[in-house]
Amino acid sequence: MDQEEPKNQKNQQLTDYGKFSSMAFQMGGIIALGVWGGIELDKYFPISKFPVFTISLSLLSVFASIYFVIKDLLKK
Repeated sequence: MDQEEPKNQKNQQLTDYGKFSSMAFQMGGIIALGVWGGIELDKYFPISKFPVFTISLSLLSVFASIYFVIKDLLKK
């Protein structure tokens, strides 16, 4: 009985590590996709020398990734 309790605790720790590392990859993917989309839109619509789409979409993707992380953390 005593051996099962530490084993369950270790499994829970591994589950938590997996959950948090997947959140980090999700954040990175969302931000990278937003920056890439902004760069492509700036190439397609050359409004000015200032990269409007890149900056706006990168900020939007940062806020979106923070939203998804908070949503996942509160789901527990």
